[in-house]
Amino acid sequence: MTAALLLVAHGSRDPRHAATVAALRARVAARRPDVRVEAGFLDFCGPSAPSVPEMLARLAADGVRSAVAVPLLLTRAFHARTDIPSVLRACCPPELTIRQSEVLGPSPLLVTALERRLAEAGVHDRSTTGVVLAAAGTSDPRGLAVVEGVAREWAERAGWRAVRCAYASASGPRTDSAVRALRASGCDRVAVARYVLAPGRLPDRIAAGAREAGADAVTDVLGAAGEVVSLVLRRYEESASARLGVAPSGEFDDASSSRNARPGPSPRLPQPPDRVGGEHDQRPPLRAPRSGGTKIGSITAGGRRAPWG
Repeated sequence: MTAALLLVAHGSRDPRHAATVAALRARVAARRPDVRVEAGFLDFCGPSAPSVPEMLARLAADGVRSAVAVPLLLTRAFHARTDIPSVLRACCPPELTIRQSEVLGPSPLLVTALERRLAEAGVHDRSTTGVVLAAAGTSDPRGLAVVEGVAREWAERAGWRAVRCAYASASGPRTDSAVRALRASGCDRVAVARYVLAPGRLPDRIAAGAREAGADAVTDVLGAAGEVVSLVLRRYEESASARLGVAPSGEFDDASSSRNARPGPSPRLPQPPDRVGGEHDQRPPLRAPRSGGTKIGSITAGGRRAPWG
């Protein structure tokens, strides 16, 4: 295969994180046997969690000439705008052209996955149930605006008594406070929907806060849900089909830089079905590795030089 999809995960000390990413990679690969699918990690790398530079070098050595890096992130916050482009820019081998896709969220598919997890947790009565949309958290106001937009539209369209945001780090409110606020507002039941992709320290903090405040249900992480698999492939196909402005071999094209320039509500959400079938630990900003690539080419976005800073 001369083309590849590289899942870019943040990484965690928790081995469940890498295991969840591996399960997602396997399901994506099963859906697209014509594309090589790999996963690389930004931090906490090891035998079961190869680094992004290691995976780029491996792909180039195996004859892959074009790849799309799909960030396993739900908002376009610091990691998507700074860490991932820096690593891809510094470590792109000369034989390889790499494009960075958009992050996964916001998307109606993620809301459908949240609905799936709530149903699996035994939550069905919408009219009396308040939902806490619990995310990992970010200090980036654009990322917060995206999560708040998802909660707002979900509340308007899905029939829940109320939907409130909560965050495990950086900004507030915390999960326990959101649970108590929903209970005080008259919700008979309160469920916490973890808006994270893989297990780790912050998802565990969300669950602990939910238990402390007496939530009636806490969902599993989104993980390798079918909707997440479909969304990964959609982001891959969007970038793979965008032929204009592709950087020459040995260079990196950030195809994601134009989307979500302004924060706002998520795309129109589908009506939830009656029955339905990690994000990451916060770490200090990463610096681009010193090795892994021998050439750093021009960085383009839509055919124009992108301002990196």
